[in-house]
Amino acid sequence: MSAQPSVKVALAQINATVGDLAGNGARIVEAARRAHAQGARLVLTPELGLCGYPPEDLLLRPAFMLACAEALADCARALADLPGLFVVVGHPHQFGDRGDVRSNSVSVPQRYNAASVISEGRVLATYCKRELPNYQVFDERRYFASGRDAGQGAVVFEAGFAERLARGIPTGLLIIADATEPNTGSIVAAYATAVVQGYQQDALPPRGAVRIVPSVRMRFNPTRESSNLFVPGLMAFVLTIISSLMTAISLTREKEMGTLEALLVSPLRPWQIILGKVAPYLAVGFASVVGVILEARLVFHVPLRGSLGLLLLEGLLFILVSLSLGILISARTSSQRVAMMGALVGTMLPTMLLSGFIFPLESMPWPLQALSVVVPARWFVLVARSIMLKGVGVAYLWRPTLVLLAMALVLLTASTRAFHERLDQ
Repeated sequence: MSAQPSVKVALAQINATVGDLAGNGARIVEAARRAHAQGARLVLTPELGLCGYPPEDLLLRPAFMLACAEALADCARALADLPGLFVVVGHPHQFGDRGDVRSNSVSVPQRYNAASVISEGRVLATYCKRELPNYQVFDERRYFASGRDAGQGAVVFEAGFAERLARGIPTGLLIIADATEPNTGSIVAAYATAVVQGYQQDALPPRGAVRIVPSVRMRFNPTRESSNLFVPGLMAFVLTIISSLMTAISLTREKEMGTLEALLVSPLRPWQIILGKVAPYLAVGFASVVGVILEARLVFHVPLRGSLGLLLLEGLLFILVSLSLGILISARTSSQRVAMMGALVGTMLPTMLLSGFIFPLESMPWPLQALSVVVPARWFVLVARSIMLKGVGVAYLWRPTLVLLAMALVLLTASTRAFHERLDQ
């Protein structure tokens, strides 16, 4: 059995100074050159070593973010003459379409605590930190977004990729894209393929034959069926119509007819009245969830890779949120026409436009992305797609579940108080 080749790794403790991009970059280059002279092939720098840790409010300055990107490119160019050396540089990163420092406001930034691999004068890859601490000086959630939202694709290199490439032997790599949203997944896969082809044309000497053979795998929706994208979102839309719109209109109609005033002489409490009025819609909504799931499986052949019980519970939680919105709207309106308009504007339009049901949230301007956070359908669509297409469980969905639970508690409390005030008038 042949021995596996060894790789010498160097840890560059550069003692970075916060805000000194030029000085920190020079320290990184100097440490990388010393490590290369001693035979190292991989050099690791500290977290946010390029800008110093913690940069804090410097990250709020667009010019500073732009200077960080330029400093990273300067480091790559300064090490271009060291073949076979890979340097991992920690730095703040900002994607152009998710908060371009030249065009968008920084009040809702899409910055990431990132690490980039540079080699032979180029930035080869960037990874964004996912688990962000939020205590004492490590208040990263205030300044950075989680890397869980940054990447929709991955590249897997074949074993011995660098050695085969150096010897001129054709080698392969696998491009994996999240096809939960087919258009976005196709764009990610096409972009990654273009980067590989561009590197092969620019950085590798021409030898007549293709030396890098990329293959593409579309995860979670390999056939890129549009029904897999729209049917989980359609569930949220149907539940919004049944729970919010119908509840708001029916309760307002009873106020117009005077039947609610008859309840004032009864010993029932407001929450008991509300429960009796919305219980039928809760049952109809739950039956609709079951019907949409059956239709998705039998008619549109949408997979259900996760737990059916978890999906039903999440659907019930979303129904409670929608019912609370309908009750709140009916308590604040005086006619069916106003209630219908309030339900359309307050629930149905956000469900269609700001939930990711039709338009990907990543492609929206940052004000709309910020507004979508308070749209319950955004979180339910995320949960439904993740359960049905990805097969994930509570371990990955506890955040959106907690958001829906908090919305349900807040809206139920607000709607009960508003309804109580209405009965007392």
